[in-house]
Amino acid sequence: MTGRRPLAARALFASAALAATLALAACDPEGTDGDTAAPAATTAPASASAPAAPKSSPAATKSAAPAGKRTLTEAATAGGLARATGDAQLSDVPVDPGEMRDGMNLVEANYQWEVGGSNRPVLFAGVDNVPEDPSKRREHLWRGLIDYATGEGSTGSPGESVAYPAGPLGGNLECFPLGADALCGWVDSSTAAVALFPASSPEDAAKQFALMRADLEH
Repeated sequence: MTGRRPLAARALFASAALAATLALAACDPEGTDGDTAAPAATTAPASASAPAAPKSSPAATKSAAPAGKRTLTEAATAGGLARATGDAQLSDVPVDPGEMRDGMNLVEANYQWEVGGSNRPVLFAGVDNVPEDPSKRREHLWRGLIDYATGEGSTGSPGESVAYPAGPLGGNLECFPLGADALCGWVDSSTAAVALFPASSPEDAAKQFALMRADLEH
């Protein structure tokens, strides 16, 4: 009679262990909780040597214009600047736009000052029909533009990003200094675009970018 008690205790302990195992399996049928690798990035990472781009301000989520999808176009002139031709025009895509999906449109072009301004062109890069938060796409474009700018002679680290009037199309327009140059970017409900303004202050670049936007976005 006494020999049965240890057996019963061991059986009870085994049943409890089995129940705990089944409970864990129900939480993680494949036994991979916490071990699943993150999905591979769908966009090229920024250069490790490039300074980090400023984060978009909270104002980036607000728009003064009616919501709706807009498209970008490679205008012959933008804000009084002429699209570069000949050797000055782009022969490749210098700024990584991130993942491009069906229905999205990429515009990258150099625009030159006809009178005054820098001898270096204004580089514009933008995408429309953005499927994710457009401010996140702008940050991606900014990182690529910083990498490009430093390779073209811009120096220093990006300064603080400041919001400026976005113009009649609404959304959010911000600019920040990079050495003697300025980088700007806008976002609205469906587009994200950035531009490098050589030898320009953020304030002047913001005004010019708002003028360019009226010709580049429809």
